[in-house]
Amino acid sequence: QVQLAESGGGLVQPGGSLRLSCVVSGSITSFAVMGWFRQGPGKQRELVAIITSGGTTNYADSVKGRFTISRDNAKNTAYLQMNSLKPEDTAVYYCNSRAYNLRDYWGQGTQVTVSS
Repeated sequence: QVQLAESGGGLVQPGGSLRLSCVVSGSITSFAVMGWFRQGPGKQRELVAIITSGGTTNYADSVKGRFTISRDNAKNTAYLQMNSLKPEDTAVYYCNSRAYNLRDYWGQGTQVTVSS
């Protein structure tokens, strides 16, 4: 059974930074794509960023230039570095992994709150 465990969320002031981590049980190289999604209050879950097994990345327009997704295959971990955080980034952030057979796995989520 694949399990994803996120960490790194918390309360931060506007303009601050946080780094989220997602540890995958088993080998992260088993997955074609790793991604981060978020769901803000009263909103639908939305894609934040993805990274393929080959290292190609893609970002939502709202986070381009501020967020960076990366993966460390040796540690079976994906990261989301979030800089210049804004109140509208407040959400529960979910780690996602997509297997080569297109099956999706999700973490339990980690809360990020941006407020002064």
